[in-house]
Amino acid sequence: MMPRALRRLVHMVLFCPLSKGLQSRLPAIKVKYLLLAWLGILITSWVIYMQYASYSELCRGHVCHMVICDHYRRGIISGSSCKALCDQRTLTMQRCMSTSSTHQVYSGLWKDRPVVIKCGLEDPLKTDGAPGSILRQEMSLFEKPTRGTSMEEFKEMLHSFLKANLGEQPSLNTLVDRVITLADINKDSKVSLAEAKSIWALLQINEFLLMVALQEKEHTPKLLGFCGDLYVTEHVGHSSLYWLEVPHYLQALVPEALSSSLNHWLAPAWPRRARITIGLLEFVEEVFHGSYGSFLICDASPRHVGYNSKYDCKMAELRSVASEAVVRGFMRGRRCETNADCTYGRDCTATCDRLVKQCNSEVVQPNLAKVCVLLQDYLLFGAPVDLRGDLEKQLRTCVTLSGLASQMEVHHSLVLNNLKTLLWKKISNTQYS
Repeated sequence: MMPRALRRLVHMVLFCPLSKGLQSRLPAIKVKYLLLAWLGILITSWVIYMQYASYSELCRGHVCHMVICDHYRRGIISGSSCKALCDQRTLTMQRCMSTSSTHQVYSGLWKDRPVVIKCGLEDPLKTDGAPGSILRQEMSLFEKPTRGTSMEEFKEMLHSFLKANLGEQPSLNTLVDRVITLADINKDSKVSLAEAKSIWALLQINEFLLMVALQEKEHTPKLLGFCGDLYVTEHVGHSSLYWLEVPHYLQALVPEALSSSLNHWLAPAWPRRARITIGLLEFVEEVFHGSYGSFLICDASPRHVGYNSKYDCKMAELRSVASEAVVRGFMRGRRCETNADCTYGRDCTATCDRLVKQCNSEVVQPNLAKVCVLLQDYLLFGAPVDLRGDLEKQLRTCVTLSGLASQMEVHHSLVLNNLKTLLWKKISNTQYS
């Protein structure tokens, strides 16, 4: 029961300030407040339900752990993280960050060090949900190489696979040696069948392949370990350019202008955003004509670009980055009616030749132009007054760049270097440099 003194206080607050005319309308006001309260309860309940439904659908880390550790204990797979994950339990999953039910992403701890744990799973809609069914589905990932495959045959498998996915590159043999060294977790200069099956399954994951190919690059997260097709990377403190991300089921209710304004308010100071931008532009340089070919960013989303506590850019998500060889192979001979039919990923789009109804192989919008579209929102708000005019001009030039081969070399390098120089001059010799 509410104490008598408290009831008197509530009565005084609610009724004493009201005029007699207002008190006569009190029943109607009460009904209005009651309806608003019920509406608030309904919306809150719906949000909680959608959050729970989304979590249960997207977050299946327990399944991933069960499958990986079952295969490890049966000797099917191996890896540098297996003991920590399955025996010692020093590698643990914590917060779910998955955006797809087939690609599990968790923040975690490995001997008290923050890490990110990633694991692939079969689509739950394609299985009956039973543990045995999931195990059978995942077993198909580890069918190659088969027992009896020699080391030379395995190297040839790797070389053919890398050539198909990266194109004919003079340094492919070096990459094959890197993969073999990575697979040899006990450093005995031999690759066991379990080690070979694990590294082969991992290479089928586009992001893992790119991390191996770009592992010496500054803006690619470092690979820390793996077990089967589960892999562990360094933790990126901020996994998106913006702090606030409205869930898809709330986007119709939250105005875009509101979420944009909140993100601008929560964003780092402009000089720090300039530092992050310089790192992002360096990443564009790194994937353009690198040691293992060129790579295309096929979803330039702020959710895929992160940064650490020092405001150094780190790509939080590489699944949307594809080799030029893969994209060209996808376009080659592809039937089309419009340019939309010639799209790889979200926005790697080529033109459709309507005469022969086939896609051309060259992507229209290059990496730099896509990144500059992203930077127009991220970099211009809060920019110094004396810099804003030049910055707007540089970004306008950048977003109109074409992906045609005739423009790809000198013009792109000039625009990129001009933009970097403009930003660096402003923050150099300051605490932000």
